Amino acid sequence: MSTVAFYTLGCKLNFAESSAIGQQLTKAGFEKREFQDAADLYVINTCSVTDHADRKCKKVVREALKQNPAAYVVVIGCYAQLKPQEIAQISGVDMVLGAAEKFQLIDHLHTLVKEPKALVHNAPIKEVNTFVPGYSVGDRTRIFLKVQDGCDYFCSFCTIPLARGKSRSANVSDTLKLVEEAAQQGAKEIVLTGVNLGDFGVEHNQDFYDLVQAIDEVEGVDRYRISSIEPNLLTDEIIEFVSRSKRFVPHFHIPLQSGSDEILTRMRRKYLSDLYRSRIAKIKTLMPHCGIGVDVIVGFPGETEEHFLETYRFLNELDISYLHVFPYSERANTTAKKMKDVVPVKVRMERGEMLRGLSEKKRMAFYREHLGTSRPVLFEEEERRGVMFGFTDNYIKVATDYDPLLVNTVVDVQLASLNPEGWVQAEFDYATVGH
Repeated sequence: MSTVAFYTLGCKLNFAESSAIGQQLTKAGFEKREFQDAADLYVINTCSVTDHADRKCKKVVREALKQNPAAYVVVIGCYAQLKPQEIAQISGVDMVLGAAEKFQLIDHLHTLVKEPKALVHNAPIKEVNTFVPGYSVGDRTRIFLKVQDGCDYFCSFCTIPLARGKSRSANVSDTLKLVEEAAQQGAKEIVLTGVNLGDFGVEHNQDFYDLVQAIDEVEGVDRYRISSIEPNLLTDEIIEFVSRSKRFVPHFHIPLQSGSDEILTRMRRKYLSDLYRSRIAKIKTLMPHCGIGVDVIVGFPGETEEHFLETYRFLNELDISYLHVFPYSERANTTAKKMKDVVPVKVRMERGEMLRGLSEKKRMAFYREHLGTSRPVLFEEEERRGVMFGFTDNYIKVATDYDPLLVNTVVDVQLASLNPEGWVQAEFDYATVGH
């Protein structure tokens, strides 16, 4: 029996797709191995969000061939769609598959014999119009469920429309079948993922609100979580629904990118700061305990010190819980790459550090605000020096002494104190988990 191992870079959507492709290979007779083990076939699923994609890809290929120098290496993902010929030149790569072809990996694997030159199968992105669903397996605690792919927005800094094609999804009915199938895997939480998640269902005259209402009725899963969703697509209807939902948790991740309207316009975002502020206010009015994460880019072309300080002040005033900070990275074939007034890399890094400091301040304030309260925590399998971790419904990281009976269980805990390492220490009645 041939063996296969995966290495996945980038977003949770990539993890869902790797898992779906892995299931295809398992059905075809492959046995899955861990990446650090010797395998006959290695599949590397790449990302292109930053300019480090090539370096990361080369490194992973080298690591794979350390385990088995004769292994067949296939590279898929966003980087593979954007720069297939560049990847084909990497020593040790045997096949490169584009956005459509990655789901046809089995059809392209006629043999695992290495050839002198890498094979490239890469259709133009405009021909990629099929939605292929999938979900991550292997982590019984949480499943990442892909419900949407592609994006029609063409923000000036982003290559995703070029790497993944136009927005597409299944309809609500077909997606529900996938949710029910995923629910049978034993996970306590399902995270809905997509490239532009809020764009779900457009081609079927349906929308994301229709989907979350339907999913909320599916039994067998303790909680559902919405991953990153654009502020202009996070409607009042969705916010109000989550606030009264049976299973959707009070946690949102909403990309901002800049607090300056001038920079947002240069980025070609679909909203301005006032709309973003109103979304946060709406959430906090209905769910004061809600966790809110924010994506922000620093050092975009034309971002002056005043623009950056405007963003800093905007974020500082918002009632949010944490930030994901990205120094701007030039990407080929984007409008932003042609813009003047480039911000020096050193300045981008300095601004990034300032916002990461603000993020930690926000996170600690959010955690302290909840000390002394009780929240449901889903405990993970991860153990570190006798300590295990979990997350509350509103995304507070909680720690307690390791106990195998707690793994993959949802337990109401008292958020007792803030650990010096930045976690919240849990207190609860062990009798509630069967001791």
